[in-house]
Amino acid sequence: MRTYDFSPLFRYSVGFDRIERMLGTASERADQAPGYPPYNIETVDQDAYRITMAVAGFREQDLDIQIKENALSVAGNITDGDSGGKFLHRGIAARSFSQAFDLADHVKVSGANLDNGLLTIDLVRELPEALQPRRVAIKDGPAATLVGKARKILGQDDKQAA
Repeated sequence: MRTYDFSPLFRYSVGFDRIERMLGTASERADQAPGYPPYNIETVDQDAYRITMAVAGFREQDLDIQIKENALSVAGNITDGDSGGKFLHRGIAARSFSQAFDLADHVKVSGANLDNGLLTIDLVRELPEALQPRRVAIKDGPAATLVGKARKILGQDDKQAA
């Protein structure tokens, strides 16, 4: 088992607490064997992702999907539907589970679907308007001086600058 000390990275930074927590939980999860239920994470498009979980035997009412802050949690609590028969072999797991996924900033759940024992959760990255790239128009002619405009924007008068 390896342990990594990320404290030197965060010693001189402010506001990166979420990244520190994410690295800590990722290292804890790495020590645990990937368990039940099996799942896939795939890239559908440049800004779209899909998590597919094999949840055979679970119904919609047995599953709970929640988003809290930037964490997606999927839990399954199957009711003990004892069929009354005696099993010679019970290979289909019918146990409760809880699985958590850390989501990047601006990643939202766009929908979930349960079909043929597969739970699919669709995710999409939605960048706010302020973070999206924008085009700057190029004007023809001489460049305007911005010194006077910049002082007005900063709230300084020509008198203070002198």
